[in-house]
Amino acid sequence: MKTKKIEQNFVQNDLQNLDIFENEMTDEQFNFQSFQKSVIEGMKAGRPFLGKDGTITPLIKKLLEGALEAEMDQHILNTKQDNRRNGKTSKMMKSDSGAFELISPRDRDGSFEPKIVEKRQTILNETLDAKILSLYGIGMSYSDIREHIQEIYGTDISEATITTVTDKIIPAMEEWRARELEPVYAILYLDAIFFKVKENGIVIQKAMYSMIGINIQGKKEILGFYINDTEGSQFWLTVLTNLQTRGVKDILISCVDGLKGFPEAIEIIYPKTEVQLCIIHQIRNSLKYITSNDKKEFMTDLKTVYKATTKDLAKSNLDQLSKKWKKYPIVIKSWEDKWEYLSTYFKFSDEIRKLIYTTNPIESYHRQLRKYTKSKGSFSSQNALFKLVYCVCKNIEKKWSMPLPNWALAISQLDIYFPNRIKTEL
Repeated sequence: MKTKKIEQNFVQNDLQNLDIFENEMTDEQFNFQSFQKSVIEGMKAGRPFLGKDGTITPLIKKLLEGALEAEMDQHILNTKQDNRRNGKTSKMMKSDSGAFELISPRDRDGSFEPKIVEKRQTILNETLDAKILSLYGIGMSYSDIREHIQEIYGTDISEATITTVTDKIIPAMEEWRARELEPVYAILYLDAIFFKVKENGIVIQKAMYSMIGINIQGKKEILGFYINDTEGSQFWLTVLTNLQTRGVKDILISCVDGLKGFPEAIEIIYPKTEVQLCIIHQIRNSLKYITSNDKKEFMTDLKTVYKATTKDLAKSNLDQLSKKWKKYPIVIKSWEDKWEYLSTYFKFSDEIRKLIYTTNPIESYHRQLRKYTKSKGSFSSQNALFKLVYCVCKNIEKKWSMPLPNWALAISQLDIYFPNRIKTEL
């Protein structure tokens, strides 16, 4: 019933638009009564309004061709006297009411630039564009989008056309990636997700680094995504400088995986920021080097370290762990070398510890991102990857309208830990 109502509204709107063009057409160009009769007969025969063989498609074709003829008449009047009509040209138009051949007039000097259907325009309206972008944004492949559009609208869309439509989001994407950010973020999460991208004809795996911030109001926000061939302090310096130029003056706590060069880079741009390495990542990486027979006992001992109530107790238990498990020197050395950044969360209360001991918020975002991109074996280019990720970001952010649970208590405590760095309007 809903679809039928939409189709009826569509027909009603087009019939209303007919009044605008009918006065500018000759009887030879358009006979409304015959088309009205054709539509009624089509309805009685059970033909659809829209899509392939839709009854409304010929009407739209004639309306547009009549409007183009009227545009040409006005153009000839407004140009120099020796300019005149010079035959016609045709092109296939695609729309949500079906595909059809559009006949457009030409002028002798080629100065005619129609407005209602532009010269290089092959998709009639924004409705079909929006549908393509919507399907693209939920991760559908180009072939699936083509099949869907063909099935629903009876219109064949090439992959080149889909690319042209999706490329329309690039300016909005670039504007979003360069948008101004808030001056202070309470927590910053960073982590990487890997995608296969074609580069110079070869498919390679690239790491895309995502950045999520928790603002002073307690709401999550995707600040950006970045790709670089090599990870290091120079790359992170560029990323953090980008944040600074976009208005971020201060970050209280940064929670990251073991990103190479990040602590050194943030020390330069945001020297007051506390850095916490993800405990969960550290545990996972440690267990890779522990035999299956020892994992259960090792984890029991390791829990006394990262679940300790104070930093001193945690360090004491880490020393005991080191003595007992000397046969795993790589694991022990990793904890000892990173202890400065692994133990940051011990400074804070339980409410804040729960927020920063793991990069789980960004991992959750990556899981959602993977749902949309799992159908992609590889991306044709880095730009193709960015377009889809941007669409997914906009979809995900719609769900992040509420502050984190118990944020009022957490921000009050952060204000005590970081005096004069949080400015809120009460």
